[in-house]
Amino acid sequence: MTKAPWHSRFALILALLLPLYFALAALGTKFGLWGWRTGLLTLTIQTGPILLGVVALAALISLIVVLLRKPRKGWLVSLLALLVPVGIFAGLGHIRSQAADIPPIHDIATDTTVPPTFSQRVLDLRSEAKANPLNDYSVPIGEFAMWADSPAPLAEQSHAQIIAASYPDLAPLPLGDAAPQDAIEAVVAAMEEMGFTKVTAEPAAGRVEGVAETFWFGFKDDIVARVADGQIDFRSVSRVGMSDLGANAARIAALRDAVAARLNP
Repeated sequence: MTKAPWHSRFALILALLLPLYFALAALGTKFGLWGWRTGLLTLTIQTGPILLGVVALAALISLIVVLLRKPRKGWLVSLLALLVPVGIFAGLGHIRSQAADIPPIHDIATDTTVPPTFSQRVLDLRSEAKANPLNDYSVPIGEFAMWADSPAPLAEQSHAQIIAASYPDLAPLPLGDAAPQDAIEAVVAAMEEMGFTKVTAEPAAGRVEGVAETFWFGFKDDIVARVADGQIDFRSVSRVGMSDLGANAARIAALRDAVAARLNP
């Protein structure tokens, strides 16, 4: 490292600062230093690739200079400096390619005809946070402002149709021989084990609610489970953003499995 030329060391320092930059963009959002649009859209999605390109170019130039000049010491440092932004860019590209295959919705439920409803307490919290509205599952998403520019045939499909086509394995959990009260207790225990906060049960309404929060950006999703008619239905809704990248469906599947394990040990 000390024998490497100054430009190789400088490029490596810049490269090592990149993970710190992305971490700060995310954690700054989580702790309220700036809004999610600034942290995710501006700092990460828009500015991030530019910084990756600048550092990669600096590292590439450094590598070329080292290889062209004898005694060619420090090439490994320049190469490492190049691999860091290339690796991060590849990771972001992988996430983007996955997102292209996931429907751009953020409200998922196991009952798409009559989705579980949230309590007034949660509705008030979502209102205070200026969260995404809870839309009618039967209306084509192109009729909502958020998806007004969606191309056909996506714009012509409703939430119910998109969920059925994209997540065919999501289904209610039958109670079997379990009593409704046992089911509610199982949902509460499962939510708490999965790290949900503000877990609240309303046995009379057959409802359990909780909040899931992502580690990096601190994005919050509201989850509700409805115990009725011999089964448990689940719903998970993001407070911000258009697409959840499949997070809500995956959460429902994990929660369903956790509850089933408690009801049928």
